[in-house]
Amino acid sequence: MYYPPWSPQPHMNSAVISGNGNTIEVTGEGTVSAAPDKAIIVLGVITEHVSLTAAQKDNADAVARIVEALGSLGIPKENMQTTQYSINMQYNYEDGKQIFRGYQVTHLLQVTTEQIDLTGLIVDTAVKNGANTVSNIQFALKNPEIAYNHALSKAIRNGQIKAKTMAQTLGVTLHDVPILVQELPRTPEAIPYLTASTYSKSEATPIQKGELMVSASIKAKFTYH
Repeated sequence: MYYPPWSPQPHMNSAVISGNGNTIEVTGEGTVSAAPDKAIIVLGVITEHVSLTAAQKDNADAVARIVEALGSLGIPKENMQTTQYSINMQYNYEDGKQIFRGYQVTHLLQVTTEQIDLTGLIVDTAVKNGANTVSNIQFALKNPEIAYNHALSKAIRNGQIKAKTMAQTLGVTLHDVPILVQELPRTPEAIPYLTASTYSKSEATPIQKGELMVSASIKAKFTYH
């Protein structure tokens, strides 16, 4: 139900007048804005070493420091979940030959917090304690149904207005209550804020949460005489 810049656009306005049973079919759209109250941050550590044991140890030590540091910010451990742990062999290519360089260990944590004003501080704290990758930051709603139901109500009213306008233009009388209302598919709820493969240390990371646009669409059928 959110529309990030890269998501599919909302349903286009449309209407159909049918002579079969004197019906008017319309789509209705409703959108409301809502301030996000939850942040989801995916960050972690990528380590490389010629020794797999050393790469794993360096990685584990860094992740432990991150978890402890974020805990000091009030982030409980149950809000930090591993989303990826992988080990890959790394190679250099010289004169057409593959030369083993070492092992790469990646450990990503998903950090969820309702203290969204601390999002920048969470990122900075993780980086200071060993994080060197940030996959993405998402802002979402703890209770998205509240905003969605508001948007859905607006979508129904929008459909009614369209149907009344068409009926008035045609010089017919519309029955205000539709004989059919169909909720159209919803779009994803969370909006990605940042995507990056690596993250460099900085003194402060400004994160703008903005607002989420919550949308709903319906299809309705009205009768007239």
